[in-house]
Amino acid sequence: MPTTRNDLPDNTRKAMIALLNARLADAVDLRLSIKEAHWNVKGPTFIALHELFDQIQARVDTFTDDIAERAVALAGFAEGTLQSAAKSTNLPAFPTNLSAGTEVTKAVADRLAAFGKLARAAIDTADEAGDKDTADLFTGVSRQIDKDLWFVEAHLQ
Repeated sequence: MPTTRNDLPDNTRKAMIALLNARLADAVDLRLSIKEAHWNVKGPTFIALHELFDQIQARVDTFTDDIAERAVALAGFAEGTLQSAAKSTNLPAFPTNLSAGTEVTKAVADRLAAFGKLARAAIDTADEAGDKDTADLFTGVSRQIDKDLWFVEAHLQ
């Protein structure tokens, strides 16, 4: 592992780098799943969902970068390739044969909820490890995912 002047203990940094890379794989998968939904959704609410999914994907893209950069800031490596994500994601595979607005929206909601649960677990893990900064990063991620889940679920009511 590269050296750093960061004063977190080496074992904490190694654990956080592993945690960050695990959530990075999930975030890359989530980003691509939402883009898949954006490209393929159809129906009477097409434009609203098409634009909503694009906005959510952009927000996911931002915190994906934050997660990756935190791993590197802790003197690790960000493992954000498609191959790494495919091998390590904890999210269910996004169906590639959906286009009906309600079905696509349900699939997006399921993945947002699953990612939100993983982000909340990461908050606790980072906090227990003594890395308040990584816990804070995941708190912001969780808050945004919950808000986006609310936006998506509103289309299902």
